Amino acid sequence: MLYQLLKRVFSPPEQQHDDGEVNPLASWYSGHSGRYITKWNHYFEIYHRHLARFRGKSPVVLEIGVCHGGSLDMWRQYFGAGCRLFGVDIALMCKIFENDYTKILIGDQANRDFLARLRNEVPRIDVLIDDGGHTMNQQIATFEELYPHIADDGVYLCEDMLTSYWKEYGGGYQAHGSFIEYSKALVDQLNSWHSREPDRFQVSDFTRTTYSMHYYNSVLVIEKRPMEPPFVTEKGRFSF
Repeated sequence: MLYQLLKRVFSPPEQQHDDGEVNPLASWYSGHSGRYITKWNHYFEIYHRHLARFRGKSPVVLEIGVCHGGSLDMWRQYFGAGCRLFGVDIALMCKIFENDYTKILIGDQANRDFLARLRNEVPRIDVLIDDGGHTMNQQIATFEELYPHIADDGVYLCEDMLTSYWKEYGGGYQAHGSFIEYSKALVDQLNSWHSREPDRFQVSDFTRTTYSMHYYNSVLVIEKRPMEPPFVTEKGRFSF
């Protein structure tokens, strides 16, 4: 049983979906031998499901958490040569990964003044990937300051949300102020078109700009789209 568990944890990610399509991210990762990168095996399916539509479209991608630069290589390969990459890290040494198509910005993602300056540096964000420090104040500050700056049809992805259950990161099971608990309130905002308590629960900017929220093991993906109030239609004849 221990062998099976270890095999599941350390084996290469699955490269093929049920429909036979090869996941290019998983394929790249399995053969990678360059700069260091570490990922949970199930992340590749999530990435490809929500980000495939940006491939070859020259997206602007902002990744918070550069570390040893391996993920920058992965995104460059995945999105194509026209992709414009911005990496954010608190470690000054990450500047070495800057090149003609990658800009590295040094700062603390919990610092809202830094995030405000970042909005000026990056005029548009199509894809935001938060793989930074994983503390609650970092994740919440990043979402609040940068989500409105993401393109109207863009994607926000926060990974390693397991830290919402770890006290040393400011989390804990159902802890007030964890990013998991914070994001649960966003689910209400997604549905606030249907509120009958306007003094307590109203349509917000998040409601008007958000199409969907997808929760996975340790990952939240939010897809943006300009939204109008939903409406219902009727078709056909009554049977009785």
